[in-house]
This record gives sequence, C-alpha cells and structure tokens, in this order.
Amino acid sequence: MVKINRVYTRSGDEGNTSLVGGVRVPKDSLRIETYGTVDELNSAVGAAIATNLNKELHEPLLVIQQILFNLGAELATPPTEEEEQIGGPVINEKHVQQLEVWIDLWNENLEPLTSFVLPGGTSAAGLLHLSRTICRRAERLLVALAREETVGKQVIPYLNRLSDLLFVLARTENQLSGHKDILWDSHRF
Repeated sequence: MVKINRVYTRSGDEGNTSLVGGVRVPKDSLRIETYGTVDELNSAVGAAIATNLNKELHEPLLVIQQILFNLGAELATPPTEEEEQIGGPVINEKHVQQLEVWIDLWNENLEPLTSFVLPGGTSAAGLLHLSRTICRRAERLLVALAREETVGKQVIPYLNRLSDLLFVLARTENQLSGHKDILWDSHRF
C-alpha cells in the first residue's frame, strides 16, 4: 500500500524527477512526457465520468482509469539492463481483449457511419472525444519512446484500442442521450 505523507519533496526543483527504482531523469524526457500524457488522459476520462454521463458507461470507464494508472506505473518503471520490468503492474493481452469486447458490444448498437464524426454532442461525449485525442497523442509519444527504449509489448496495442473504444463510447453517449452524431460535411462550408 502506498502511503504519502507529504505532497511536495523539493527533489524536482532542479528539473529532474525519479523513476521507479530511483533513477533520476529530466522532467522533459520522452518517458516522462509519455506517462504524463497517460495521466492527462486519465484525468480527461475522469472529467467525462464526472459529468452527466450515462450510468451504463461508468463501469467500463472506471476500469479504464485503473488500467491507465497501471500503464503509467509501467512506463515509470524503466527496464533493467536485461530489458525486463523491475516489477509492478503491467498491461497484458487480457487488457487489450477486454477493450475489444467493449468495442464490439457498444458498436453493434450504433448506426453505421457514412461520414467522419465531429467531436461534440453532450458534454460527456465531448470529453470522451477529447480523451480519444489525448489517447492518440499518448500513443504517438509511446511509439517514439519504443524506438529508443524498451516498453511492454501490450502497451501500444492497449492505447490503440482504447482510442477506438473512446470514439465508440462518445457516439454511444450521444445516442443514449438522444443526440445524433455530428457528421462532417466537407461541401457545406
């Protein structure tokens, strides 16, 4: 169990921070930027939950928040010289598969798309769309990090699938709330 006695430590005042295991790195390192963006994504999902989001969508999003925290912990734990994780939670294939189950479940009730969807609708749907775009940014950073350092094999697939699920959930939120998708009309303006 984690016990936090003080919120501030002053140890980062010079622009460095510690990874799990004590290795100090600059706060603007790609690893820190990546898991910081995952944290931002988790906050955006939390903001969506805090709105008038349909109750049917709460449970999967609460599970996703837990997994995102695990993902951030995995990224904050650098591999050893043997390129293995030091320990702690890791994203594995079952997490990716769960996202696929949810995508299929929620998507089967949606109308097939005839155009691209613009972000919007309810405030909750808008925040889910925002979460999707933050997820895509986290994925891009993670791909860059994976070119330079070892990352878990299922982390990129998880974020890739999560952005798809967030899109489906945004559409579902609008449908459950009686809002139609806002479709892109490339010839109207």
